[in-house]
Amino acid sequence: TMAHSKALLVLENFIAGKFVPCSSYIDSYNPSTGEVYCRVPDSGKEEVEAAVKAAKAAFPIWSSKSPLERSQVLNKLADLIEHDLEAFAQAESKDQGKTITFARTVDIPRAVYNFRFFASSILHHMTECTQMATVGCVHYTSRTPVGVAGLISPWNLPLYLLTWKIAPAIACGNTVVAKPSEMTSVTAWMMCKLLEKAGLPHGVVNVVFGMGAKAGEALVCHPTVPLISFTGSTLTAQRITEKSAPHCKRLSLELGGKNPAIVFDDADLSQCIPTTLRSSFANQGEICLCTSRIFVQRGIYSEFLKKFVAEAKKWKVGNPLDPTVDVGALISKEHLEKVRSYVKKAQAEGAHVLCGEGVDSLALPLGNQRGYFMLPTVIAEVKDDSCCMQEEIFGPVTCVVAFDTEEEVIERANNVKYGLAATVWSSNVGRVHRVAQKLQAGLVWTNCWLIRDLNLPFGGMKASGIGREGGKDSYEFFTEVKTVTIKH
Repeated sequence: TMAHSKALLVLENFIAGKFVPCSSYIDSYNPSTGEVYCRVPDSGKEEVEAAVKAAKAAFPIWSSKSPLERSQVLNKLADLIEHDLEAFAQAESKDQGKTITFARTVDIPRAVYNFRFFASSILHHMTECTQMATVGCVHYTSRTPVGVAGLISPWNLPLYLLTWKIAPAIACGNTVVAKPSEMTSVTAWMMCKLLEKAGLPHGVVNVVFGMGAKAGEALVCHPTVPLISFTGSTLTAQRITEKSAPHCKRLSLELGGKNPAIVFDDADLSQCIPTTLRSSFANQGEICLCTSRIFVQRGIYSEFLKKFVAEAKKWKVGNPLDPTVDVGALISKEHLEKVRSYVKKAQAEGAHVLCGEGVDSLALPLGNQRGYFMLPTVIAEVKDDSCCMQEEIFGPVTCVVAFDTEEEVIERANNVKYGLAATVWSSNVGRVHRVAQKLQAGLVWTNCWLIRDLNLPFGGMKASGIGREGGKDSYEFFTEVKTVTIKH
């Protein structure tokens, strides 16, 4: 009915400082109710062309500003988002399905911090200078922004990961065309409303909404966009790499993970159990850094499993806007089916599902019965070559298996195509360093998880990506270095 469609939130592209309607739209669902609540532009070549043109036109003005001037704008934008923190958190929770608690304490504060961090770090980068007295030469380097940056961000941490790209890109003096996930576009659209007030000249940040295959592809194939920063699936990254090759684009790709937790028999279980529950089930398990393979040394295997399952059963699943809820809704009906299919495959292979999907019953509030919910699920006795131990499930599912020796567990932990993150639980300092050295992962946490210093490199090995992001690394990615030699 007309009355129903009037209530829908309708987003518009943000190009050259203005909101621009689109000729066609995509439905976006509220994952906790299963209902369409928002319409997102279905952009393509034309919209991307307009956005790139605007970004290119804005580049001379923005890139000629001093780091301090850009820093002030980024700080102002951070203040404006922080001022609306609750509205952003509510919107993120409704759009993505994550708990309001997670959005309030992780997503939105981190988006704010991303702008503040790069506003600060841009002021502290030094360039190099060397002297060759014998030939009477001085060499120095200078760094300049690259141009129009194409930024493609995923649906799991929508504003958090978008700002992790936009902040360094514009801090370095680039202009931007961003494409958020079509499933979670609301907070990006809300941020656009604050850009002018923050002092960003028109065209510095343009946001084009739509599908990867259409809008994303047009952005990746655009000859005027020299660099692409992408967070998402390895499959999409392969396509991006192919499409970028003819243009020799610079790529930063942050892809999936199949992250191991290794629990040695001298681990402090009072710390290990609650943290490993978080690393398995936080944000419904929809974080590329989540733990989905837990290797436990045989001496403590049964004790660990008993405690872990007992605690997992206490996690409350339900309406994401309820602050007492631990697990919200998964992003989409299709994604929920995919995650469930992995549990079915594990059962068919003879693994034991100890709690969660298909074992315990899920009682949902009245308004959420058509939402995309799933209980935290623990699977034991899964074979290492099972798809559940090899492929990224990206849901509230984790597999627990036993191991005997350090050498054995390192080999098994490394035996996947991914190499993003790993966690090691042990009180033996020597072992911790040995194991960290041998694990094929871009990030290794010991006796903790997801503690990040943004100055340090972030990224993965193998199929988990190309390049690193972080204070210095992002600066290097988003600038061109020039070596100047002067003979005097």
